[in-house]
Amino acid sequence: MNNDVNSQLDKHKINSRNFSLFVLFPDKKPRVLLASVKKLKSRLSDVIEPDFGLLDQLLRLDVLTRRQYDDIRYDRRAPYRRSETILDLLTSEDQCSKFLKALRLTGQQHVVNLITENGGRKYNE
Repeated sequence: MNNDVNSQLDKHKINSRNFSLFVLFPDKKPRVLLASVKKLKSRLSDVIEPDFGLLDQLLRLDVLTRRQYDDIRYDRRAPYRRSETILDLLTSEDQCSKFLKALRLTGQQHVVNLITENGGRKYNE
């Protein structure tokens, strides 16, 4: 990291250990991932692929319980409805961080980018 980023991290009391939980916006205020996920829920539910490994990773990472996993896996509704259910179950920063990891592990980096880059919008909008 360069000195400018380090100084901003120090200013907001963010260290490398918890940096992965925050996204720095140009206005220099840290923003919580959970808020970004909730704000973008509608868009995210359209692009998240809940099948083909995501549910398995979320179970393995302790984001979902076995019961939640089964409820979502055997739900016959459209994929976007199952994705909405997953997003509704995210209630902590730790879960969001693990959710991003699961997305990366299942080849859904574009979804991670959408979350961490403010939905593709300019930060001052």
